[in-house]
Amino acid sequence: MIRSLPLLLALSALPFRLQGPSGDELLRKVDQNMFSEKKIVLSRMVIHGRRETRTVESKSWQRGTSESYTEFLAPAREKGTKMLKLTDMLWEFSPSTDRTIMISGHMLRQSLMGSDLSYEDMMEDPHLPNLYSATVASQELLRGRDCWVLDLKSKKEDIAYDHRQIWVDKERYLALRENLYAKSGRLLKTADVREVMRVQNHWLAKSLLYKDVLKEGEGTEFYVDSLKLDAQIPDYLFSKAALRR
Repeated sequence: MIRSLPLLLALSALPFRLQGPSGDELLRKVDQNMFSEKKIVLSRMVIHGRRETRTVESKSWQRGTSESYTEFLAPAREKGTKMLKLTDMLWEFSPSTDRTIMISGHMLRQSLMGSDLSYEDMMEDPHLPNLYSATVASQELLRGRDCWVLDLKSKKEDIAYDHRQIWVDKERYLALRENLYAKSGRLLKTADVREVMRVQNHWLAKSLLYKDVLKEGEGTEFYVDSLKLDAQIPDYLFSKAALRR
């Protein structure tokens, strides 16, 4: 009996070793991989609408989680439109009307430039561990990559997506697929990463397809054409005065 005690203890601990990391631990690793304090991004949205396909180009300066400034570069009718996010406030400047308006309330649910993204998506805290608790649902192979499938449940009431499901690349800690749900359980949006890139020590999405399943059309393709991390960004960009420059 005494001799067998160490073996029994080892066997009793074995299932816990086989379980692997917890959902919250994996979500923290995803957050660490994806987050950088300062970045400058040149990007394109290819918006597949019900009647037409159009491309919107922009340049964004982002600092931390609460400050971002975006200028739209093309097409001509959107060129010069600018957006400023400061904590939980969002402003938009339109050169055609020469006006700056605050985007708030029900306006946040409106489409951004006709895309499948909303203004509310822009305002969300990018640190998912702040918003969700996570559990490991399963393990799957997705486009040749071993993934953890995580179920995310909201920690807050006033949030756009009550729960999510994400497929996390086991090696890169990058979310390769995401389903976003309402509190009722209805699927609202999906995101699928098509191409990845490595910048410094971060694995990030280079292109992805974002789809509002409640809208007609084939979704919005998002492409990162240029990305600079740890970039020097002037303070004046994060002010309402910069919108009219």
